[in-house]
Amino acid sequence: MSEVDYEEAAAQEPEVEENPLAALVDAALAKDYNKANELFGQAISVKLDDVMDQERIKIAGQIYNGEEEEDVEDPDDSEDDSEVEDTEAEDDVDDAEDDDEENSSE
Repeated sequence: MSEVDYEEAAAQEPEVEENPLAALVDAALAKDYNKANELFGQAISVKLDDVMDQERIKIAGQIYNGEEEEDVEDPDDSEDDSEVEDTEAEDDVDDAEDDDEENSSE
């Protein structure tokens, strides 16, 4: 294999993309907390920028294209519902325990 063929083969191989969070984990395991903090900040910044871009596109579509706003369920509302369900479940358990006590005392 000539040198030219080797360079062409190397150029055709796909580059392996390293997970950006792998360096964060490595830094944390090495107890290099300053580096880990820097990498964490960069990762969060990238994710936050992506989310902000998505929201900008959505709002621009609503303003300029007349797109309707999607109804998105608020995650805080679901927590309130689960608390109500937990209370109802506790009441059911208490009622069952009361019934058991009445049946055992007879």
